[in-house]
Amino acid sequence: MAATGAQDHMDLALAEANADEHRAETRIAGHEDKVHPLAHIEHGVDNEKAEVTEDEYGNQFPTEEEKNTLRRLPESIPWTAWTVAFCELAERFSYYGSVQVFQNFIQYPRPGEGANVHRTGAAKDLRVSGALGKGQQTATGLTTFNSFFVYLTPLVGAYIADAHLGRFKTICLAVGIATVGHVLLTGAAAPDILDHPNGALGMFVVSIIIMGVGTGFFKSNCSTLIAEQVKGKRPTVQTLKSGERVIIDPALTIARLFMYFYAAINIGAIVGQVAMVYAEKRVGFWLSFLLPTVVFLLCVPVLAVCGKWYQKTPPAGSVLSDALKFLKFASKGRWSLNPVRTYKQLTAGNFWEQAKPSKQTGPLPAWMTFDDVWVDELRRAVKACQVFLFFPVYWLCYNQINNNLTSQAAVMELHGLPNDLISNLDPLAILIFIPVLDLGVYPLLRKWGFNFTPLKRICAGFFLASFAMVSAAVVQAYIYKLSPCGTNAAECETPEGDVQPAPINVAAQVPSYVLIAFSELFASVTGLEYAFTKAPKSMKSMVMALFLFMTAISNAVGEAFLPLSEDPLLVWNYGVFAVASFIAAIVFWICFRKLDAEEDELNAIGVGNRNAAPRTGGATDAAPGSESASMRERDDKA
Repeated sequence: MAATGAQDHMDLALAEANADEHRAETRIAGHEDKVHPLAHIEHGVDNEKAEVTEDEYGNQFPTEEEKNTLRRLPESIPWTAWTVAFCELAERFSYYGSVQVFQNFIQYPRPGEGANVHRTGAAKDLRVSGALGKGQQTATGLTTFNSFFVYLTPLVGAYIADAHLGRFKTICLAVGIATVGHVLLTGAAAPDILDHPNGALGMFVVSIIIMGVGTGFFKSNCSTLIAEQVKGKRPTVQTLKSGERVIIDPALTIARLFMYFYAAINIGAIVGQVAMVYAEKRVGFWLSFLLPTVVFLLCVPVLAVCGKWYQKTPPAGSVLSDALKFLKFASKGRWSLNPVRTYKQLTAGNFWEQAKPSKQTGPLPAWMTFDDVWVDELRRAVKACQVFLFFPVYWLCYNQINNNLTSQAAVMELHGLPNDLISNLDPLAILIFIPVLDLGVYPLLRKWGFNFTPLKRICAGFFLASFAMVSAAVVQAYIYKLSPCGTNAAECETPEGDVQPAPINVAAQVPSYVLIAFSELFASVTGLEYAFTKAPKSMKSMVMALFLFMTAISNAVGEAFLPLSEDPLLVWNYGVFAVASFIAAIVFWICFRKLDAEEDELNAIGVGNRNAAPRTGGATDAAPGSESASMRERDDKA
């Protein structure tokens, strides 16, 4: 994706990980006569082979003391998840392979002059490929709109999946829609169409709108479908052959799964981006749009063959409608003309508790078909959405690698490299860092007893994004200082009509891309994880879509910064985003440091039932797995 979204040439690392998963004996805690295989200690327990002894998963649940003292490990990832990851890889190859060349396609005219113009837009021996010649501001505006639209449509795709079709069928629908968009995009780059730039631009805009619908439907459901393949839902205690008792934590499994899911994203991104940049430069834009279409169609046989083995959550009707009705019901009597009083009453600790079905007297409203646990789940989802509200600031920083940093590379010394190839440093760095974190850093932190919680990781990601923008601003300042044309570096040309670069090697951009890559692993990956683990089962696609929607908001805000996305204001462009992300990181931690302490309790909330509420109210015992008393007490004190 972002690589952003973003990412894994992990074939070698994964092969080593699989080979390392030799079977060791482990005994289920409290049942030394029961034996099942255990994968390598840091590669997870294979729950599929555990004998059922205590519950439906065959393991004991940890006590409070065990939660605080035992080391935590993930379980192994089921094979069905890898097939979903492959579909994501193919889709990201097609998306990023196409988007990678959008900036050049729109910004620069076709190279050459008169009869010697390169009709396909290929640069060949010249510096920069091009097609439409509409300038940097138009190019940045359209690429920003594309990103905005791609992350707006997941809301629609999530609603369709949760309420009507289910995630798997919605993904299949998405593949069909996106394919139509890819075909039109390829047509827009045909040499005969490029002879009429305005017509080509119109066809291009139509194609990215159709692709945006398909991509949005796909994105909101693929990441949720892959996480649903994890079988364990609650932490369990197991004893290793060494005698060590450990907790097998589904939250760690989900975190690991999304790391490798993000790796699949970046494998697709880096292969698609590198290959399409050279296809654009050596052959033409039509090939750089055709090849992604072909790769995308690989999703069809995978989904057709493997779909019958997937764990699928059936559609549950208008869950969002029930959630909105409950929030309206819970907020009755809490509104005031005094905004301070309204805020205090809407955030009071008893807001959720008093509105639960078990707390009502008399017949319940017809729409209140859920139980108390579902309310706890909804509360958890709302808290997650509050966390997401900070992400637009992060994506403002990230999005610079999709447009302005590509243009920055074009005015530096490239030494024969295409300017839009450099952004692949981001997914390449991610592919390197994922196994380092998963197999080295995170296990070491767990061994030392440091709980690097999701909220801590997100906060770290914001700081790293800020540092990346500082690096970009410094590089841009030196470009203005050393360019023969000063602060008009993008307009500087040689007598032959090529861009005259500033005497700075493009390798100066490496720190920006590496820092952004690290920030993605802490912020973006963890955001996916947080969206899945905190959402009610019947609303997971919608909560995931709300997380993705933060990117759309970021792109909408980014449109307001377009005046800064050209000379001589680019230093201000990067500087503003650096300051914004740094401040956001500080405010984020101040706002959510108390929520961070509730991580285990939030994850322990059970699966709610939308059809389990008694038809008459009255206080009842809390359902198993419902919100703990300690959490409610903390809310009351807040």
